[in-house]
Amino acid sequence: MTQPWLHIVGIGEDGMEGLSPATRAVVEAAEVILGGERHHALSGSVTAERLAWPSPFDAMIDTLRGLRHRRAVVLVTGDPLWFSVGARIGRAIDPSEIVYHPQISAFQLASARMGWSLADVETLTVHGRPVAQMVAFIQPDARLLILTTGAGTPNQIAAYLAERGFGQSRMTVLAAMGGKDEARFDGVAESWDHVVPPFNTLAVECIAAPDAALLPRVPGLADDLFQSDGTMTKQEIRAATLAKLMPMRGALLWDIGCGSGSVAIEWMRAARYARAIGIEPRDDRRAMAAANALALGVPKLELLDGSAPDCLDGLTAPDAIFIGGGLSEAVFDAAWSALRPLGRLVANAVTLESEAVLMALHARHGGDLVRLSVCRAEPVGRLTGWRAAMPVTQWSLVKR
Repeated sequence: MTQPWLHIVGIGEDGMEGLSPATRAVVEAAEVILGGERHHALSGSVTAERLAWPSPFDAMIDTLRGLRHRRAVVLVTGDPLWFSVGARIGRAIDPSEIVYHPQISAFQLASARMGWSLADVETLTVHGRPVAQMVAFIQPDARLLILTTGAGTPNQIAAYLAERGFGQSRMTVLAAMGGKDEARFDGVAESWDHVVPPFNTLAVECIAAPDAALLPRVPGLADDLFQSDGTMTKQEIRAATLAKLMPMRGALLWDIGCGSGSVAIEWMRAARYARAIGIEPRDDRRAMAAANALALGVPKLELLDGSAPDCLDGLTAPDAIFIGGGLSEAVFDAAWSALRPLGRLVANAVTLESEAVLMALHARHGGDLVRLSVCRAEPVGRLTGWRAAMPVTQWSLVKR
């Protein structure tokens, strides 16, 4: 049986004094300690060889593997497995070789300082990640705890809040929690002007103005929230499409013929860590999709210049596929072959030619075939009448 040789230790602002006796003994007995400058300062009383985080950061795994026959400790902040490097290490090194020593996390400390139930808040990190990804969580009355990238992050988040009609949202920056230099800064988003320490945690209580933008994570955002040339999956059809695609945590979508990216963007918003690759041959539409992804809080949308099926080879196998443009039997065959077991495929058609392709595919493969029609009330002179949009034929199936 493999014996653990690597200890990943969470440490707080109270340094060695805050560790349990058993964990402190592990750190004191270490031959080599890897961590950031701050972590080394917090454990300065220990006489061990010190290694800084390597650059690039991914080189850390090779560095750690080279320490296999030594008493090695990695120091991190708080809980090593909560938005921390411990999870990254555990994906590369067999977890049976690792012992994790969690400390109270920044989220727990911030929740206690704010008097918020941790079960009732959204815990987010923008540490080393695009700050725009927090936009998807701006909701009326939501409470957010956010690990920041640095001193400028609260200002960026304040701007996002104010731009979306949440300028009265209360913001609190908490720094050096649990240490002698602990500090707190309170304010509201629209007038936020504090200069804060670079290592901090941000608490936000979202307060919406009457004209605030409502951007639920349930699919079906208003069409006018997207930049588009008019060629896009419209609101009601998009909601029905996402229901069949079934967004799930960490799942990958291929959006073939993504246009302005509306389906891929709503997929990513609907589930934590959901990923999407938007495949679109037109430069102008990829530019619109990128702008939409940034504005709606999913800046990690991957956009690929190409046309299916030629560009599908070599892509990571998806959990779901949406064919919104460029439908053909060849595209379906390539997509279906790549789709993972239990994967979902949805194809929409608005022309008679593409509908004929769906009918033939449905006859061979089964699945659900439906016709979706939407009518909107619009002025007819001084009165009001129904104006029908083009009907959409939708085919969906699950790979068993």
